[in-house]
Amino acid sequence: MGEQNSGGGKSKGEKAVKATKKAAVKKAPEVVKKAAAKKVAVKKAAPAKKVAVKPAKAESATALVRRARRINRELAEVYPYAHPELDFTNPFQLVVATVLSAQTTDLRVNQTTPALFAKYPTPEDLAAANPEEVEEILRPTGFFRAKTKSVIGLSKALVEQFGGEVPGKLEDLVKLPGVGRKTAFVVLGNAFGRPGITVDTHFQRLVRRWRWTDETDPDKIEAAIGALFPKSDWTDLSHHVIWHGRRICHARKPACGACPIAPLCPAYGEGETDPEKAQKLLKYEKGGFPGQRLNPPQSYLDAGGKAAPPLGAG
Repeated sequence: MGEQNSGGGKSKGEKAVKATKKAAVKKAPEVVKKAAAKKVAVKKAAPAKKVAVKPAKAESATALVRRARRINRELAEVYPYAHPELDFTNPFQLVVATVLSAQTTDLRVNQTTPALFAKYPTPEDLAAANPEEVEEILRPTGFFRAKTKSVIGLSKALVEQFGGEVPGKLEDLVKLPGVGRKTAFVVLGNAFGRPGITVDTHFQRLVRRWRWTDETDPDKIEAAIGALFPKSDWTDLSHHVIWHGRRICHARKPACGACPIAPLCPAYGEGETDPEKAQKLLKYEKGGFPGQRLNPPQSYLDAGGKAAPPLGAG
């Protein structure tokens, strides 16, 4: 027979079950609170992130050519006045100015060469110059001793090997002291009208950013990009890419939000995408500032560009 508690009390088994339920009820809120805390923690740990640009899908050779040429056409409309940003009036001045532009800005070169060419207007004059006097003129460009050696050396080579004239062939230009393929193509394209691709730091950065090539060697970049365009486009293409790199598509903080070719760029989003903030990153005429040439072409001035100030003027 089962034993009953007096006064209608409950059995020990019933009490145990009730105690277990109470314990469960007490723990439940704690579990809920912990779960809620976890949910809150997850939300706090996942702030809005900048969406990374996904790698482009495999692009056929034909598609790459079309995209590259379209970008160049777009840039031609953005920079119809694009030109070499070194002041020069003849091939000799251009080759010297290009050699001097290493490790400095075109602006600094343009502010320095007026005094140089006023004193040494021809290869014969510069070849016979006193190195110390040339060094003093070139001091603002940096590495002035090495540059003095190069420009005096190339002037002597022009006098001794080419009758005082700048040669119009690549194989001859690269024999001159301080002249490599990049400098040679600047001279050929802009002083002789012979197409060439100028692979400077801006050009290298942009063509890789646009995924036109993965090459890092300048000669290989030149070959890869040359294969995408007609030879007749090479010089203007160089100007378009370099100008865009100097004004909008900067190395550290590209102005993506103000870029006219953003829809075509696989790297869109690497820089500032807010239009107003991006606008503040623009340089030279795109930002309302003076350009790099003291004597720019009229087409540049007509488009709203401003001439650069002379040395010491600002």
